[in-house]
Amino acid sequence: MASPSSTKTKSVVIKTLKIIGITIVSILALMFLAPFIFADKIESEIKKEANKKLNGELNYAEAKVSFFHHFPSLTISLTKFKLNGAAPYQQEAFITADEVSFGINVSSLVFSSAINIDQIYLNNSKINVKVNKDGQANYNVYIAPKEEATPEKSETALKLEKIEVKNSQIIYDDLSTKIHFDAIGFNYNGNGDLSKDVFDLYSKAKIDKLNIIYDNEPYLMNKKVDADLITKVNVNSLSFIFQQNDLKINKLPVDFKGKFDFLKDGYNLDFVIKSNNSNLQDLFTAFPPKYVTWLSKTELKGKTDLLLTLKGKYIAAQNIAPNLKLDFKIKDGYINYNKSQFPVSNLNLELSTQLPSLNPDLLIVDAKQLDLNINTQYLKSKFYVKGVKNPDIDATFDTKIDLEKLNRAIGIPDILLKGMLTAKGNTKGKFDAENHVFPVTAANLNLQNGFIKTKYYPNPITNITIVSQITNSKGTFNDLKVTLQPTQFTFEGKPVHVTADLYNFDDLTYDITAKGVLDISKIYKVFSQQGLEINGSIKADLALKGKQSDAEKGNYSKLNNKGTLELRNIQLVSQYLPKAFLIKEGIFKINQDKMSFNHFLAAYGQSDFKMNGYLQNVFNFLTAKNGVLRGAFTMNSKYINADEFISNQTTETEQNNTAAPETGVILIPSNFDLHFQANAQKVNFNDLTLNNAKGQLKLKNGTLRMTNTGFNLIGCDVAMNAVYKGITPQNAQFEYDIKVTEFDIKRAYKEIKIFREMASAAEKAQGIISLDYKLKGRLNSKMEPVYPSLSGNGIVSVKDIKLYGMKMFNAVSKKTSHSAIKNPELSKVDIKTSIKNNIITIERFKFKFAGFRPRIEGETSLDGKLNIKMRLGLPPLGIIGVPLIITGNKDNPKIKIGRKSDELEETQDTIK
Repeated sequence: MASPSSTKTKSVVIKTLKIIGITIVSILALMFLAPFIFADKIESEIKKEANKKLNGELNYAEAKVSFFHHFPSLTISLTKFKLNGAAPYQQEAFITADEVSFGINVSSLVFSSAINIDQIYLNNSKINVKVNKDGQANYNVYIAPKEEATPEKSETALKLEKIEVKNSQIIYDDLSTKIHFDAIGFNYNGNGDLSKDVFDLYSKAKIDKLNIIYDNEPYLMNKKVDADLITKVNVNSLSFIFQQNDLKINKLPVDFKGKFDFLKDGYNLDFVIKSNNSNLQDLFTAFPPKYVTWLSKTELKGKTDLLLTLKGKYIAAQNIAPNLKLDFKIKDGYINYNKSQFPVSNLNLELSTQLPSLNPDLLIVDAKQLDLNINTQYLKSKFYVKGVKNPDIDATFDTKIDLEKLNRAIGIPDILLKGMLTAKGNTKGKFDAENHVFPVTAANLNLQNGFIKTKYYPNPITNITIVSQITNSKGTFNDLKVTLQPTQFTFEGKPVHVTADLYNFDDLTYDITAKGVLDISKIYKVFSQQGLEINGSIKADLALKGKQSDAEKGNYSKLNNKGTLELRNIQLVSQYLPKAFLIKEGIFKINQDKMSFNHFLAAYGQSDFKMNGYLQNVFNFLTAKNGVLRGAFTMNSKYINADEFISNQTTETEQNNTAAPETGVILIPSNFDLHFQANAQKVNFNDLTLNNAKGQLKLKNGTLRMTNTGFNLIGCDVAMNAVYKGITPQNAQFEYDIKVTEFDIKRAYKEIKIFREMASAAEKAQGIISLDYKLKGRLNSKMEPVYPSLSGNGIVSVKDIKLYGMKMFNAVSKKTSHSAIKNPELSKVDIKTSIKNNIITIERFKFKFAGFRPRIEGETSLDGKLNIKMRLGLPPLGIIGVPLIITGNKDNPKIKIGRKSDELEETQDTIK
């Protein structure tokens, strides 16, 4: 029989279990029922808050409230979620997701009218962040609350404590910084009180594939990332402090610390990325994908240290950029590609690179050590380079190495090298060509039995021998000596031999011999990528000996230059011309300073040229900065398309960051002194077709002069002298005087664009005119005349002109009630005009027709405005006349009786 105490204990236990059971059942019932009870309230508050706080269109398919979706949190889940971005991306999706869930604080739901959201969950989402060139971002969708004296008690609060993202994708494309990255398979879990102005965010992130691209260059591709992060966030100042961030990029451990501040017009950066005492093998796992195949076949050993810092402001509009610094070391490195018998060992590298303000001209590269061995062979060097345009250099090197063994040990792709390379030397000082400064140098280079073969061409370059010496003890151009004794190679069974002694580069003294045949098209393929093509061959048998100053002064007896140079299908590319100049064939005979040739055939685009003549001062032109190329030619052509000589510029479009072509004027090199007697059957220029063009052309000091030039234009003979000079790629100056006889005005209006623009009133005119005119002015980047810049004067001689439907004479006819004036006829009238500041001034002239005796003078602008004074002499003798003022414009002339009018306003050229 049970004792009273045990019975009492049993009763307590049973009651306790009942209470627990009832509590559990009640909680479960509440968890099942609460979503139905509060669903409408929750969804209503969410929609209300979204409309109030979001500056982007929000859409979703269905809202579900549950305790069990993210147990034990009460969540509202929005399926097929889509949120568009802020302007200017309001029509594009910012966030899309299969499902977005918001965790709700239950106590706020039961005991308060406010709904507190403290958790966010994204599943299978795509976050597409975009920033345009002006820094406008699509993520600015949240409208910050305005300060109020008494906040609304029913306001839904966003006090986040947790963010969870699963199996998602982030695309970040910032055109202002040229940074693009993709995070694919992104999983993230962040915890912290995000409701505070300043809070710590504890995060874990995993990325299956991370791609980082800067300025269209890939830096990381398809890399796995595993990260533990602690970030201090200041919401008020939009500042992020990365306090403790342990990353692993593939197998490479990285410590990342720093600070990132959003500024009004840019960013403030302070990043420190380092990896100490890491394995060399692990480092290469973080390299771009093209190295992955190489790494799978390569045994790597050794330790590395890496320190990357990026500090400073980035403000694109003010051209302000941060400073970049990279320190990198390899200790006791070992490389063996594809189980080579001759691996690289004792690889030691200590490199420091600085790029202040991300400016390449300020680049500093300091390689304190670069050493390696292949058995007993070695490479030892160190170098320091500061600047790019006029760099400061301090370098030493000492090597004796078999290039074939080195090539196989490190697995250089797509190229096979052979030969024993021995080199030793040092160089220290500034290189400044403009001021004739060269580093103090003593260097020897010797390559024996050299061999190069690439995948782009089946046959190698063989038997390469280079024996060279460079010395300079004073750091000046006049002390620089370069010796090649000898240099030779064999290609396609044809040997090429070159020897050279060059010294005193202030007054270059040279002794060069060259003999052999070089097929440029084939040798280019040895090094070129497929899809690019350069044709041509050179056959040389030259002996050149002399001094640059003798060539400049014309002391040709002191030179000993002779030989032949045969060119076939050579393409010449110049910075002055947008297309390649093709020399189809030409045999040059060199004697002292003169290069003469006959039957020289060339082409440029659609144009063809056949020339005979000579060039002089060629060697000085090629070697000296200010060398002038002289020559005289007789040139014949069947067709010249002058428009193809117009230079090309490129500008970036703001919309899509692509280059759009912009034309430019023809620029003539200032170091040409060339004379041409030119004959062309047909010349096309700016919609003009010139036939049987003949004349003398002179190119000198960047100026083109045409004298005694004649051609046939629309059936009439034209004689012209002209001067042209390109000033900048966008501006050129010209002047010419022209005489045209028996000019068909109707045909000119139909066939000549510039005539239509400058004499639009001649649209319905018929008859013959002659012209004697002088004009000068400026051409714009499209080789079109800038009207306010034009100035000149001349005479237009009219012979039997009939004017039909001119609005000016129609208006006069209507004003005076004389219908005969509508279509006047002019015969044997000389009209003298002058042009300046966009105004054509017409001197007084008179004519008679149908009994009337009009007298006309005044001015008209090149854009069609009128200020014409007319006296209309009435039949029979014109003694009685009506004074008229014609104003308005050519399309809408206004006629009034009188003698006084306001002069037209002049327009001066803004560029002189």
